[in-house]
Amino acid sequence: MAKKRAAKKATKAAKRPSYRLTEIGDEQMSAVQKSLRDAIYSGPRGIRKKLTGPFQIWLNAPDLGMLAQAVGAHVRYKTSLSPRQSETAILATAHLWKAHYEWVAHAPQAEKAGVSPETIKAIQAGRTPKSAKKDELAILDFVKELYKTRRVSDKTYKKLHGLFGDAGMVELVGICGYYALISMTLNVFRAEIPAEMPLPFKEP
Repeated sequence: MAKKRAAKKATKAAKRPSYRLTEIGDEQMSAVQKSLRDAIYSGPRGIRKKLTGPFQIWLNAPDLGMLAQAVGAHVRYKTSLSPRQSETAILATAHLWKAHYEWVAHAPQAEKAGVSPETIKAIQAGRTPKSAKKDELAILDFVKELYKTRRVSDKTYKKLHGLFGDAGMVELVGICGYYALISMTLNVFRAEIPAEMPLPFKEP
């Protein structure tokens, strides 16, 4: 029985889309690539064992990566939105793009920031969370409508503007835009998640 389960897991892993680039380790990095790595490590994200996800991908275009990671550090850590509000918008974006790596990276961060496990599960499944806080529901409606219609109605806008004001609304759009860029980057180049973890979304 155990062997059958292991074989089933191996089959599932084998069917995952393979990474489209070649991983670049520290020993292969050019001076510009090392500058990008060091900028990421010295910022709010901190030092990690190695660069993965979008940061690994950006090593192939380090000048772009340098600008993008700086925007990312700002919209994730330095806006007027709380971490809980920001992570709600990130999860909504990850779900809409079905971005595996982004979801795996941010679902734990969202829970740590105060988003309930029930709300996280509902977002992942594409359901309206029944127990979500009012501001979380307003953010989810905003992100969903923005992607669906490419616009946002006055009603949807006003729900959040009363909470965030002008600056916060601009920052929210910045968060959505940045993580859409991240999602596209992850999906196009098929950023991998750990083999032992199930894919959070079905592959098309």
